Amino acid sequence: MSIDPLRLAEAAVAATLILGTTTLPAAWNTLDPTIGAVLATMWMITTSGVYALHAVTFDFFRLTGQQRRRNFSVTRGRR
Repeated sequence: MSIDPLRLAEAAVAATLILGTTTLPAAWNTLDPTIGAVLATMWMITTSGVYALHAVTFDFFRLTGQQRRRNFSVTRGRR
């Protein structure tokens, strides 16, 4: 399985938005190389987590044919 560059870019933007809105305003006044390294590590971890979540979700929909059936509810039983 190869890495999808479009999905990776989407995950990187999502991680940037998450970290930019939650941690950067609080850390901006005391930003130093140590905090920058911590934020970069958090960004990589968040990017990989978002990428994995999207990969699992969208690949599940693609492999099971959920998009064709328009059945997105997990709790709804079969009729």
